[in-house]
Amino acid sequence: MRIEQLTVRLRARSDWEAVELGMALVRRHAGAVWKPWLWLTLPVFALLNLGAWWIDQFWLAAAVMWWLKPAFDRIPLYVISRAVFGSVPGTRETLRAQASWGVRTLPHLLTWRRLSPVRSLHLPIDLLEGVQGERLRQRRRVLAGQAYGTAMLLTLVCLHFETALLLGGVAAVVMYLPQDLLPDSMQAAFGMLATEWPAWLKLGWNALAWAAVSVVEPFYVGAGFGLYLNRRTQIEAWDLEIVFRTLRARLAAAAPLLLVVLLWTGADGARAQERHGERAPAPAAPAPPRDAPTPPTLPIVFGEQRVDDRAFRKAADQAYRDPLLDRRHTQTSWERRQRAPEQDPDTAGRDRAWLGGIGNMVAFIGEWGLWLVVGVLVLALLATVRHWWPWMRGLARPPVLAPAPAVSEALTLPETLPDDIATAARRAWREGRPRHALALLYRASVDSMVRRADIVLPPGATEAECLRASRRMPQAADRQAFARVVRIWQYAAYAERLPGEDEFEALLGELQQRYGWAS
Repeated sequence: MRIEQLTVRLRARSDWEAVELGMALVRRHAGAVWKPWLWLTLPVFALLNLGAWWIDQFWLAAAVMWWLKPAFDRIPLYVISRAVFGSVPGTRETLRAQASWGVRTLPHLLTWRRLSPVRSLHLPIDLLEGVQGERLRQRRRVLAGQAYGTAMLLTLVCLHFETALLLGGVAAVVMYLPQDLLPDSMQAAFGMLATEWPAWLKLGWNALAWAAVSVVEPFYVGAGFGLYLNRRTQIEAWDLEIVFRTLRARLAAAAPLLLVVLLWTGADGARAQERHGERAPAPAAPAPPRDAPTPPTLPIVFGEQRVDDRAFRKAADQAYRDPLLDRRHTQTSWERRQRAPEQDPDTAGRDRAWLGGIGNMVAFIGEWGLWLVVGVLVLALLATVRHWWPWMRGLARPPVLAPAPAVSEALTLPETLPDDIATAARRAWREGRPRHALALLYRASVDSMVRRADIVLPPGATEAECLRASRRMPQAADRQAFARVVRIWQYAAYAERLPGEDEFEALLGELQQRYGWAS
């Protein structure tokens, strides 16, 4: 591989920049990529669908086309792997190469490596490097190390693009239907989808899937090749190697001229020395001892031609005083302090006695102070007991009182109704027997209702039976008056809810008016 012939500018790129580089290669050589792609995939698509039509299994053709994608991926990889070195293969060359290029690796790609999520990144390693066994596994592990996540995302994105193109093709068919025929066409389409797809619809679906794969798959392979180039550039420093090779070529081309210049410069120097009558250099002085300081060599070399460099040194000193260039920094840390020298035992004893007296006094004040606080609190509680003791007693749950036994009052009514029902009822009410008064009104109302409805009630008829029987009374006002007296009587008899005196008088007046009781 002659990397100096690469037609792309190599440098350490990010992963997504490398993906963009690979897709740019595919776009640049689109004709060389898609022509052999169509020449190879279109016949395979036609043959597979023809066979599927024969056995009426169109889904099988689509599945086989999807499974054969690694075999078709060799076409874009073959083209861009040679075009990147400046040699773009023709359509015939590419098709002819598919018969032999990468055939040995093809069974692996179509079996256990078919579902690899980083197939686009591993494909150049498998097909271009030509290594097998443990060496191939090491290369895949090294090259796909940092770019593994990007390659997985690339596979996921390309799958989504294929799905979008497939559904977009379906939407385009619907969009270009005439508006007048759209409702009938949509109804017919849903009818076909709900029952059984016709053969032409299955063939169209497979054609859309093949078109979506044909559009996206070369870009997918190109993106993986871009990741492969970037990983080799990062690991093997291809960009630096290219620069060094270019520099070596330039130096090799300029070497004869440089040699001539050096020879001419040496001869001119010798002639100048002869013109000025300078003596031949004296034999070399003996070497100074090792401990002696080495004299500066600049005055020996340049002599009188030496340029005064005081301005340069001044500028250099000024530059070093620049805080941006000064690399000195201040670091602060804590260090343990040295212990003070031990005091005299007598002096230390006096100090300890003084400190002990202060500590005993503080302890005494604290202890008795606490007792004093406790005593004050107890006295305050005893003085305010009449305020908080009832409140404390209220916290306890009140005892549960047993419900008082129900008191039942026996109703004693006369065997026959009195002649003046209203007077008898009012007398009972004023004597403090309201339930007796209401019972008398209810019984008299039932008697009047029986006569007006002309019915016979069964013995012991309930209030509900009496209400149902009252529906036979001809006048609605009579029925409403009877319903009212029944309701008031039920409230008084079962819920102990007695009416007020005004309500009792109003009820009594209404019953007298409706049923003609004498007053």
